[in-house]
Amino acid sequence: MLDEAERSLHDALCVLSQTVNDTRVLLGGGWPEMAMAKAVDELARKTPGKRSHAIEALSRALVAIPTTIADNAGLDSAELVAQLRSEHHKEGSTAGIDVISGSVGDMTELGISEACKVKQAVLLSATEALEMILRVDEIITCAPRRREDHM
Repeated sequence: MLDEAERSLHDALCVLSQTVNDTRVLLGGGWPEMAMAKAVDELARKTPGKRSHAIEALSRALVAIPTTIADNAGLDSAELVAQLRSEHHKEGSTAGIDVISGSVGDMTELGISEACKVKQAVLLSATEALEMILRVDEIITCAPRRREDHM
């Protein structure tokens, strides 16, 4: 338990130092992930073929972040994410999960934000992992090469 507390404190200090170096912030509470998921869903609808399935999977992965925020707070994640998705279909929505009240709230009014630099690092790591998985999948599903008999 002490090791976990130490790791959490270290992570918080790293985020703080990154925020001091780059003061840009985003709204928190799952707002960025829901905004990105909405844009990715729109792209998936416009993309023909099997590629749309991969794009939809990215959208589901993005929605997993607000789901996890709600779950970690002991809230009904299915209900909150459904409400959040509904709010994000409104133009200019700044809705996110307010874990204090246990509801969807306006992140601008509540002053809930997170470091942009940290979000960039998380998205870069996730994108690199996704790309690696897709490359491995493409290699595995390729048709086998013809072998020539030399005997």
